[in-house]
Order: sequence, then structure tokens, then C-alpha cells
Amino acid sequence: MKKIALLVVALAVGASLLTAQEFVSDVSKKGTTAATFLSIGQGARASAMGSAFVAVADDPSSIYWNPAGLASVDGYGFVFDHTRWIADIQYNFIGATIGIGRIGVLGLSLTASNVGDMRVTTITEPNGTGETFGVSDVAFSLAYAVRLTDAFSIGFNPKFVYQKIWKMSASALAIDVGVKYETPFKGITLGMAISNFGGKMQMTGNSALVLYDPDLESTGNNGRIPAELQTDEWALPLNFRFGIAYQPVISAEHKIVLAVDALHPGDNYESVNVGAEYTFNDFISFRGGFKSLFLKDAEETFALGIGLRQNLMGNIAIRIDYAYSDFGRLKNIQKFTVGMTF
Repeated sequence: MKKIALLVVALAVGASLLTAQEFVSDVSKKGTTAATFLSIGQGARASAMGSAFVAVADDPSSIYWNPAGLASVDGYGFVFDHTRWIADIQYNFIGATIGIGRIGVLGLSLTASNVGDMRVTTITEPNGTGETFGVSDVAFSLAYAVRLTDAFSIGFNPKFVYQKIWKMSASALAIDVGVKYETPFKGITLGMAISNFGGKMQMTGNSALVLYDPDLESTGNNGRIPAELQTDEWALPLNFRFGIAYQPVISAEHKIVLAVDALHPGDNYESVNVGAEYTFNDFISFRGGFKSLFLKDAEETFALGIGLRQNLMGNIAIRIDYAYSDFGRLKNIQKFTVGMTF
């Protein structure tokens, strides 16, 4: 037990040290990271609870929120999540888990965007040149979680991140690390996770190739020297979450989950998410929450959702979840998730 406590403390201290450098001033670093799509929550259940899920994580979407939560998934699991994001951008998330007995649980995930082709425009051709270009966001991960004791689990989620716009692309490797601890206090669980700790991303490609004139005032030099523009490197959206969940014992038919998450992101100020879930007879769930509390100028406010669960042939469970999140001036975000465990 002492070793577990030391591990939890070490993770918390390590996360603070890793992110402390991001908060050396009072200036927000919003918009200064690459691959910001990694900050889009996956799974309608978690989103409907105001994204307060790091200590709740107990289904295949835990790959995103807290990889340690995968240790709670028995057998095999699958989840498909579709997000209708801002500006008609859509994201799809696929996650799968495989239980390997006492050794632990493996997880696979793929996140990909669907933006659609856009017209190439220039100053001289504002209506389009006839060419089109595309934009892609992709993240692939392989997670692993294990229970070190009946009450404590730890998980890791290495990932490959890739972004492309027209003829330019960038990639990076990163990792998520999480822990989950069921305290001696009945119904209370603690969770912590560090997300997107890894290298920086730098765009490279044919669009950076140009013809350069090193001396504009001279007419006798070569004014068409092949050159390549160099773009800056940008860090991934590092984030540290700490959460607590409480599941009071009511009855077999009525279940309640209350959750609170504190966030310490590397590209914004700290904030708090709160959420709740009520489930009747393990069949229908109603969820709600508030996101980005205490965050100045936040557009995100409340979230609501509903979920259905149906057991088939004893060991197969199918879940369908929906979430609605208010984004203020940016209107709303909707998520649809279908999952299965067996």
C-alpha cells in the first residue's frame, strides 16, 4: 500500500513539474499548440457528464480519458464515437479493448477527422484556381492497463499523431499515463492522468519549397535559387487531470455517479468540470454536467445526454449514447456513440 501511495504522489508531482513551465506568466497560451484535436473528448457518456470522467473511466473510451480505467473492462470491448464539431468538421473515434487475464488489458484506438476538400484560392484567383486541398487529423494509439491490486490500476497509452494540410504534414509521438485508485471510503474513487506528453510537431512538405532571390537590388545575380522555408515547432496540448468520483449505494435499480475533475492544461488556464449520471435498472441513463468552470472567456458551458444499455444472451451488452454540449457563440457540439462489451 505504501508503494502505491508513493506511486500516486510521484505521478502527481511529476505532472506538476512537467506542466509548471507552461505557466510562468499570466498570459494564456491558447492557440499555441499543435494537434489541438487531441483535446476533443471522446465518448458521448463522458461528454454528457461535462467531461468529468478521469476517475469514472470504466469503458473502452477510457483509452482517451484515463488509460488506467481499461483495467475495469472485462473480456472484449468496442466503441465507435462520432462528433459533429465546429464549422462542420467531424471526428470519428474507434476504440477496442482485449482482456488478457491477470496480465492486464490491451486497447487500440484511432481518431480521424472528416473535413472535406476545399478550393485553393489566391489573391489573383479569389474564386479558386481549380485545385482542391484537404486537411487530415489522425491519432493512433496502443494502450495497456493492469491492476496492481484490487483497488489500484495503472495504464499507459503511447500514440502516433499526424496532421496534414494540402502538401504539408507533421507527425509526433506521445504518451498518456494514468492511475485509478478505489479508496477505502466506500464508493469514492480517485483518478489522475497526464495526456499528450511527447515531442513537438513541425510542418514540412512541398509547399515550403520556394524560389529565392538573395539580393533584390542586384540585376546580375540568380534570382531563382531553390530554397525551403522552415516552419516553427509546436508542442502537443499537454494536459494533467485529477478527478474524484462518488457512487453512493442506493439500490440495485437506481445508481448515481457524481464526478469532479480539475484540469491543468499546457495551453490554457486551469478549470474544473463537474458531472452526474443517473441509471435506472441498468437500462437507461440520464447525464448532465458543466464544463470549464472558473475559466475566463470560456465558450463551453453545460452538457446533457442520455444512454441506453441492452444485455443480450447474458454476456453481451450494447450501449447507445448521445451528448449535447453548449458552446455559446459557437452554438453546440453533438456526439453519438455506439459500444459493445462481451
